[in-house]
Amino acid sequence: MARLEIMYLPGQTPLDPDEKAGLKPKHISTQGELNAWEQLNITKGVQWAQRQLKKDILDDLFLRELHKRMLGNTWTWAGTYRKSDKNIGCDWRQVPVRVRNLLEDTKYQIKHAVTEPDELAIRFHHRLVLIHPFPNGNGRHSRFITDLLLQKMGLKPFSWGSGGYASLVSHNELRAAYLTALRTADQGEIAPLLAFARK
Repeated sequence: MARLEIMYLPGQTPLDPDEKAGLKPKHISTQGELNAWEQLNITKGVQWAQRQLKKDILDDLFLRELHKRMLGNTWTWAGTYRKSDKNIGCDWRQVPVRVRNLLEDTKYQIKHAVTEPDELAIRFHHRLVLIHPFPNGNGRHSRFITDLLLQKMGLKPFSWGSGGYASLVSHNELRAAYLTALRTADQGEIAPLLAFARK
């Protein structure tokens, strides 16, 4: 079997050797095969999640279960918080606490109508990306759970630049605009990310 060489896009989180070894389907030997397999897995996870909208999605167990459903047929570590530091994200030992704080903060903001729902949702997305809880798949996971949050609030999901939550996995102008908006949000200016999400 040929060794899989993963090609990372700008802004993607590289896997360490142990995480790479967690690839379940051993027949995959090209990036194209990996992308297709992951997308099939994610599609099944999304279908599962759409049936869960009556549940509390702002829950640590749900957050991890969603990641596992989206990537669990691909990676052994799916649904498990990362155990190493990455090129983005908080210290890995802080992930569980930061995730719980984010979820509780978001519940409070919804209950007390702290801000309008679109801004609340995009701030939730941005904070989850900054935490970067999993070894990989954080972007797709955080965009999709943000769309679920909007649905729970009775709103339409974001368009994510008009391509949907899964459209930002290719190296193109849309992904570059998304990354630029995320970096701007890192500096405290959320408006460009919100404009991109509702484009």
